[in-house]
Amino acid sequence: MTDEDLDLLIAASQLVCPATGLDGAGVIGVRDGVISFVEMGADVGDFPDAREVVEIRDGVLLPGLIDLHAHPAVSGSKFGIDADRDLLPTGSTTVLSQGDAGARNVDRYIEETIRGSRTRVKLALNFCAEGESNPDGRFFSLDEASAGECVAAVERGGDDIWGISLNIALIRNPEIDPLEVMRRGMKAAEESGNPVMFGATKTADIPLCEQLALLRAGDVFTYCFYSGAGSIVQDGRLLDCVWESRDRGVLFDVGDGAAAFGFDVAEIAVSEGFLPDTISTDYYLHHYSNGLEHDVPHIVSKMIEVGMTAEQCWPRVTSVPARVLGLSDTIGRLEAGAVADLCAVELRDEAEPMIDGRGEVRIGRRWRPVMVVKDGVVV
Repeated sequence: MTDEDLDLLIAASQLVCPATGLDGAGVIGVRDGVISFVEMGADVGDFPDAREVVEIRDGVLLPGLIDLHAHPAVSGSKFGIDADRDLLPTGSTTVLSQGDAGARNVDRYIEETIRGSRTRVKLALNFCAEGESNPDGRFFSLDEASAGECVAAVERGGDDIWGISLNIALIRNPEIDPLEVMRRGMKAAEESGNPVMFGATKTADIPLCEQLALLRAGDVFTYCFYSGAGSIVQDGRLLDCVWESRDRGVLFDVGDGAAAFGFDVAEIAVSEGFLPDTISTDYYLHHYSNGLEHDVPHIVSKMIEVGMTAEQCWPRVTSVPARVLGLSDTIGRLEAGAVADLCAVELRDEAEPMIDGRGEVRIGRRWRPVMVVKDGVVV
């Protein structure tokens, strides 16, 4: 092992990498933005010539966190926040935008937000052609729900586009059938060969099972612990069609947001053994404008509060979303050759309030980010 020309050396009392199974004390060497080596059981004293040395003696050192549902947008989205200001410093080195741009403003989004951010940003292209640019909402006419226009934009966006954001809640034209919008969106996904990030109606007007039936393996159902009409839990138990959807490969994402997470639903689901595939924030302008702390470690803390363990949570914010994004060879892992994105988190001793979308408060210990590294540079 050599430390010649190392840019950064990080020693941690607990280094955890779900992708490779590492768990224990170790040292990571970084050169040119890439992990040069991971040495378990080593200490900083073995590498005296590194240019910068960081020691993490409390907490856990993880791969950079991956937020599969947030709203980074420099402009053009009523939900948009600054990825480098609001997401990266809290540990999210990679973020998927849930529909901040549609076919008619995607080119500007790619140039401004994806190219202009230090944070790694991918886009789930909004099936609504106007994206979230209209402050009054989505789908005032079916002209905004064009499969052909969406497919052309996906092709134009190339690797910057992960898939399609298809949210059929709060359709503004009351004469539009949400299932018609969904069918058109699924057609665009089929024609473009991309997965869908799906947001259900959040009402009982159309049974959730009818909506889930249209999703395919690899599609992601977000807001999965929404509490209210249209929830995955009814009459105190998880719907059979939710289990059936998981069995055929549909993925379930938390997407906490401001009103899309209920401790009651999450607790029932976890008690039945139904854990989310990914844990995300749905961080948007509401949180920033109101000074609300709302980061991935915070949502992890909520999931621990309803019965998950930290060990169950870590892959759901690192290796699993990396695989969903098709980037598991380079991010979401701590091994030689991977991008040097890292995050250290620490469990605070004091109990703090955590609030769900219905206003229920739980008191518990919270994980907090204490150090972030993006492309080998400490943020």
